[in-house]
Order: sequence, then C-alpha cells, then structure tokens
Amino acid sequence: MGYVAIVVDDYDCAIQYYTDKLGFTLVEDTPQPGKRWVVVTPNPDSDCNLLLARASNERQEGFIGNQCGGRVFLFLQTDDFWRDFNAMKEKGVNFCQEPREEEYGMVVVFEDIYGNRWDLYQNKKN
Repeated sequence: MGYVAIVVDDYDCAIQYYTDKLGFTLVEDTPQPGKRWVVVTPNPDSDCNLLLARASNERQEGFIGNQCGGRVFLFLQTDDFWRDFNAMKEKGVNFCQEPREEEYGMVVVFEDIYGNRWDLYQNKKN
C-alpha cells in the first residue's frame, strides 16, 4: 500500500502535528489548483505514506476525526515501544488508556489532533 488518505481541516496544522508530535517526515507538499498534495510518512525508508487530504465540502468535513466510526483507524508500528510512547507522551499526544501487553506485543491507543484513534504497537518479535 502506498498511501492512506486522512481527511484534515487544515494542511499546516496537520503537517505540524504529524511531524512535531508523532515524528513523521514531510515527504511532499505540492500546490495544486484549489488544494495541496501533502504526504507524510512515519518512516522515510518505507513505501507507506499518509496523504493529508483537506476536506473540500461539508460532507467530507463530517468525517474529520471519525474516519473509522470510532474504532482504531491506523496502526503505528515501532521497534521500541517505550521510547516512542514516552516521546509522544512528552509532546502531548493524547493517549486513551495505559499501555498494555497483549499476546502479540505492547500496544496503546492514542488519538491524533482530530480524534482519529490509532494503535502504537510493537510486535513481540521486535
């Protein structure tokens, strides 16, 4: 998978959140007629990118922060759970619960700037 689109209300606020709070890298920010092509990634060596798509009408605005009906929408994998959890917590990321150990590894749910729910997780094999 190359891109996953996430509906946002403002490009610059979204870029700042994903780069400053979550440590993503801004890959591209290209102006287009009436919009921008804005791509961030958690890992520049990966082909998995997050496309920040600004809502362009009222219907799309209704999905900001609720792209998956309140369920966890995206899964952010790490090779050092506690390093990333502590860094994100220090930067003010909103965690919905305490970290827990599951059969597959460590996990915690957090919400992004819009309220979309994410899992930060580390597989046991890492």
